[in-house]
Amino acid sequence: MGPRQGRGARGQGRDRSHPVSADTEQVRLQEQRGPRLHLESMKRTPKTFWRRYRFWILTPLNLAAFFLAWEYIGRVELINPLFLPRASDMFVTFWRGLTGTGTEFVDGVLRENLAYSLRNLFAGVVIAIVAAVPIGLFMGANRWLDMFLSPYIWSLHALPNIAIVPLMILFLGFEARMHITIIAIGASFPILINSWAGVKTTDKSMLAAAKVFGAKRRQLYTKVVFPYTLPFIMTGLQHGMASGFVGMLVAEFLGGSQGLGFLIIRASDTFNSALLYAVLFTVVVLALTLIQSSRWIEAKVAPWRSLRGL
Repeated sequence: MGPRQGRGARGQGRDRSHPVSADTEQVRLQEQRGPRLHLESMKRTPKTFWRRYRFWILTPLNLAAFFLAWEYIGRVELINPLFLPRASDMFVTFWRGLTGTGTEFVDGVLRENLAYSLRNLFAGVVIAIVAAVPIGLFMGANRWLDMFLSPYIWSLHALPNIAIVPLMILFLGFEARMHITIIAIGASFPILINSWAGVKTTDKSMLAAAKVFGAKRRQLYTKVVFPYTLPFIMTGLQHGMASGFVGMLVAEFLGGSQGLGFLIIRASDTFNSALLYAVLFTVVVLALTLIQSSRWIEAKVAPWRSLRGL
């Protein structure tokens, strides 16, 4: 009887140990699911909702308050309407400039000049990307090429766009190709310099690890260097688009009979303050759109940038 009881006791021990093991497994699964369930519950709290959507809530309110104050100042004429028209007059002129089909000068004039500037800006930025990215990558990879081209690159980069415009007018005239050239020159240097910096600052440990796994020289550049440099290129593209945008306005200020820059000068010369502010409003909206578009492209092309904090 003794041995049987012993075996029974051991069997009962095994029976008692089985529920304990199941409970332990259940606790472990709950611990693994806990953070995810906690995050899901946090998404429903008002504090989390405010953190997520406060930009989209506060920005329209801020803009509405700004334009209401502008309208009030214009209606009571705290400032001479010649210098500050009412916000409503600016928006009416803006709408007529984009959609108008009448016979007055303002009808459709913003649409035509905006299209002209956008075509030139797109062409100039594309030329800058095609030319600057390979040069920057090769300069970063080859120290002899870097030593040869760096003095010229930094010397030309130091020249402001306004100093180059008269020379470009002399060689290219007042046509669109002059504007495209100024945009391409202004946009190319930030892209080139950031591409060069990305190659120069590539993590050496990544290169060493790739070599350990047998990566060839070509694979090092295609699998390690270029992906590491891509966020730098996107940053250069943002700065390049901004620099090219400024160059576009400067070129249209000084030479040409089309474009947003020309329209600003035309509105200023004719004392058409509503049109002047409508063009400036268009420039601001266009600049913000370009910045957000470049950030969206960066998030799609180099999603690991935010993970590395670059």
